[in-house]
Amino acid sequence: MRLSAPIYHLKRKAKRLSREEGIPLHHALDRIATTEGFSAWSMLAAKAAAMTPANRLFPQFRPGDLVLVGARPGQGKTLMSLELAVEAMKSGHRAAFFSLEYTEKDVLERLRAIGVDPAQFADMFEVDCSDAISADYVVQQMAAAPRGTVVVIDYLQLLDQRRENPDLTVQVRALKSFARDKGLIVVFISQIDRSYDPSLKPCPDLDDVRLPNPLDLKLFDKTCFINNAEVQFRAAS
Repeated sequence: MRLSAPIYHLKRKAKRLSREEGIPLHHALDRIATTEGFSAWSMLAAKAAAMTPANRLFPQFRPGDLVLVGARPGQGKTLMSLELAVEAMKSGHRAAFFSLEYTEKDVLERLRAIGVDPAQFADMFEVDCSDAISADYVVQQMAAAPRGTVVVIDYLQLLDQRRENPDLTVQVRALKSFARDKGLIVVFISQIDRSYDPSLKPCPDLDDVRLPNPLDLKLFDKTCFINNAEVQFRAAS
């Protein structure tokens, strides 16, 4: 059964319904689920988790890959990155989510939004929301990570905001070298510039990546761009 909209759009609709009608969010979620043909939100979320683009994308990743996931706000880039982490854990690998944007509570809530109970992967999933996040920090924290671990960094453009951190190119090169040495998969969530016009092309691409500071985008081995539930995946030639 195909959903009428991506799950994050449906959840946003449920939140609006909850506010407008003054009902608990879980009741609103269940009501939205019934309009999609499911008896409860948990069943809808489980179905959605089984048919996400991440199911198709993750098998194309290789240890040592640097992956860029880009989209405008509200298009699902964070959820896509979490889905990739979940796919890794389902296949027996560990995952870590480093965020300069969200709290740990926010991240776990987003896991639940894609139908995943955080307790299911409690021993395999690490969330780090330290203000000190940088390439050096990630390298230190992941020094003992086993091969195949997926490391998500949220997000690319925040890595060099602190004056004491190296410039973005230096940090991405360091993480690329680290990923290859350790056999990790590093996923960068990326902002897309406001100039991107979906009427001209259905999905953004590397030309639309927001770069306040210079960065050689050829450092990325794989890219995934999202817009209006369309996902475009490319591997570097």
